[in-house]
Amino acid sequence: MIAPDRPALEPPVSSRWIASLLRPAPDSSVADNLRRGKPAWADAVHLLWSGWVFFTPIFGTGYTLRWLWLTLLTYPVFLALYGRLLLAPRHHGPRYALAMVAMGLSLLPWYPAGISYFIFGCVMMRVCRGTGLWRYLVQLLLLNALFVGIALWVGYPWQLVVWIPSMGLIIGIIVNVESINKDRDAALQLSQEEVRRLAATAERERIGRDLHDLLGHTLSLITLKLELSRKLFDRDPEASRREVTEAEAIARQALAEVRSAVTGIRASDLAAELASARLLLECQHVHLHYGPPPPMPPEVERGLSLVLREAATNIARHAQAHQAWIRFEQEGRSLLMEIRDDGRGGVQADGNGLGGMRERAIALHGTLVVQSVKGEGTCVTVRVPLPAATAAMTALPTDLPTAPSLPAGGPA
Repeated sequence: MIAPDRPALEPPVSSRWIASLLRPAPDSSVADNLRRGKPAWADAVHLLWSGWVFFTPIFGTGYTLRWLWLTLLTYPVFLALYGRLLLAPRHHGPRYALAMVAMGLSLLPWYPAGISYFIFGCVMMRVCRGTGLWRYLVQLLLLNALFVGIALWVGYPWQLVVWIPSMGLIIGIIVNVESINKDRDAALQLSQEEVRRLAATAERERIGRDLHDLLGHTLSLITLKLELSRKLFDRDPEASRREVTEAEAIARQALAEVRSAVTGIRASDLAAELASARLLLECQHVHLHYGPPPPMPPEVERGLSLVLREAATNIARHAQAHQAWIRFEQEGRSLLMEIRDDGRGGVQADGNGLGGMRERAIALHGTLVVQSVKGEGTCVTVRVPLPAATAAMTALPTDLPTAPSLPAGGPA
């Protein structure tokens, strides 16, 4: 006997309500941390400052029964408000911060430790989207003026009346300026990702046009010759065989052209690699100076592009530099590419990155030399031969900043 299907048990209403409260809004601080790859509750570390709730009695009347009861009643409320501030939409955040401020001010006559709630509320009242820092400063000044009035009315000492608003203003300004900078960094990252996406879209469209131009006429011609061969098959087998042979030759030629086009698509353009290196290093606060690359054969350009990519990655990850320079110079029938930084230097042995760069230079029948004096930066010099037919290099701009020189005796 088959048992009847039982309806799935739904969680109780209270569980669903708690789950909805703990679910972060799309534009909340928790959701923002998740998008950045940070732990969801990374901002919870600021709760360590709430330890002053438990230290304040040491500087006053001591730990009393009234302090204990008020702490047990108010601290969970403060934690709930803080959690909602992180989980709620950004435009709802100020209401929870103001609730902290109101709780701290209302407790002033009986509970000095509640000053921590007031400071938390002032600091966490983040700048709302679409408003500026000046509006936040005006709100902060008004709230601290209200605190001063209540504290003087209650009878707090003047030192505390001066110290608390000062700390609230200083910490609030610092935290909110950092918040504005973080939002700007996020906007810059989004713009960079949009630039990369648009560049990739444009490249796909170019590849599509090139393949259409390359294959459209060729495939149409092959189709016509095969149709003609089919019609001539019974009447003139020799002519039919000739058309098939020509179609085969056209197909082989098209295959060679496609392979050549794919090789060109896979090739890294040195100018694009320079722009990518600047984008990577600027994100790491390293300013890159470089001049235009000279004309060179495609195989040399591909090899130097890969060397440049690895060198820029090494600078971004390990050099701790402030500036970097990339220089090209043609010396007779050889081309020199020099990549220099002002970082910590001290490279003594080839790692995976330098080893791969050296292998690519050897594949181009060239050499790679590394000078890396500790504390004076690193210089990677690649020298490769050029065919005699290669055009002379375009003159570098005269305003290109000069890189600092390294001692000649650096380790190779």
